Amino acid sequence: MYVPAHFAADDEAVHELLARHRAADLVTMTPDGLVATMLPFIYDRSRNVLLGHFARNNEHWQQPVLGDALVIVRGPDAYVSPAWYASKREHGRVVPTWNYITAHVHGTMTVYDDPAWVENVVRRLSDLHEAGRAEPWSVDDAPEKFVSGQLRAIVGVEIAIKRIEAKFKLSQNRPEADVDGVITGLTADGEEATATAVAQHRR
Repeated sequence: MYVPAHFAADDEAVHELLARHRAADLVTMTPDGLVATMLPFIYDRSRNVLLGHFARNNEHWQQPVLGDALVIVRGPDAYVSPAWYASKREHGRVVPTWNYITAHVHGTMTVYDDPAWVENVVRRLSDLHEAGRAEPWSVDDAPEKFVSGQLRAIVGVEIAIKRIEAKFKLSQNRPEADVDGVITGLTADGEEATATAVAQHRR
């Protein structure tokens, strides 16, 4: 990944992205070529792994992996209009761009065809995404027999992380007045998450 110095992310920002992302693209090279599946993952920082699960009928998990797996994690992203820059009014030498947060996680993929292992991941995923709800759903809210059947329909996957390439492209290379304009413009466009990220990471 091409990462200019002003778009490089510190370790804590990357850890936060992995801990709070919603779903990511798992990409592997197989004897038949590249295969990709979007999956929700849990980031287990203590073990430096991503944990998730495939539908059993998805052939992706059965295909041999050549080399490392790649998980593409995304944060908020949005179009940035040059009309928002104070620089446009000063000299006009501005162009559109895209602001975004992403991390490319490289690692070894291991499949777990084990209901107990998968149940643990399902519970952790559910707890993560149900947290903060007025009436959070729990795996225990569903009948045990039903849950057992659902667990047999999926298989677990673990990505043991070897390296992470992250890029937080959030107008850090623009003058302060331009950054102010970007935050205002994104907010007006309803892109509050990206506006907040720009504000948090301004230089």
